[in-house]
Formats: sequence, structure tokens, C-alpha cells
Amino acid sequence: MPEYDNSIADVLKRALQDAQDLVRGEVALAKAEMREEMRRLGAGMAALAVAAVAALVAIVFLLAAAAWALAAILSWPVWAGYAIVGAVVLLIAIVVGLMGRSRLAAQPHMPRTVETMKENMEWMRARTP
Repeated sequence: MPEYDNSIADVLKRALQDAQDLVRGEVALAKAEMREEMRRLGAGMAALAVAAVAALVAIVFLLAAAAWALAAILSWPVWAGYAIVGAVVLLIAIVVGLMGRSRLAAQPHMPRTVETMKENMEWMRARTP
């Protein structure tokens, strides 16, 4: 029969140290993953901001076109150009807005942290008698 040199206190110390190391590693991974996610969210928010500005410009053009239409009473050459430009800018705003929304929803949030937390829980269950 092999002899065991480790006392219960030593085993508990090692278990506590392992748990502390595990928690520190999880916190470090969560921080790194959060920074990465914030960068990705920043890009999506920038696209949404561009869409909002483009939509505002489109509204100005469309309102200017409506004003010219009322003033000129259906004089097509003056306001038709403004309406077409407004419609194009609005179309650009829609496309950029959809791109921003798809960027924000494209990836699951913090996938590595979730996966390692699952692995750690399984490891801890396997070590617990």
C-alpha cells in the first residue's frame, strides 16, 4: 500500500489554491472577452449612428422637396430632383442601419467564457466526491 504524505490540510490548501486560480483565470478571460465585445459593439453603434445621420439628411431633403412641390404646385423639374436625392439617401440609411443591426446580432455574447465556465463546472463536479 502506498504511503500518503499529504495531510487533509495540504489537500484542502491545494484545492483552495486551484479554485482561486480558476476564478482568477475566469475573471481574466471575462475581461478580455468584454473588451473584444465592446470593440464589436462600437463598430455596430458607429454604423447605426451613420444610418441616423443619413436618415436625418433624407428627411431634410424630402421635406425640402415637399416644400418646393407646394410652392411650385407640381412643377416637376424643381422638386423632383430633391425627392429623388432624398429617396436615395433614405435607401442608404436603411442599408447602413441593417448592416449595423446585423453586426450587433451576428455573434453570441462571450462564447469562450460561457464554454470555459461549463468545462470548469464539469471539472469541479468530477473532483468532488
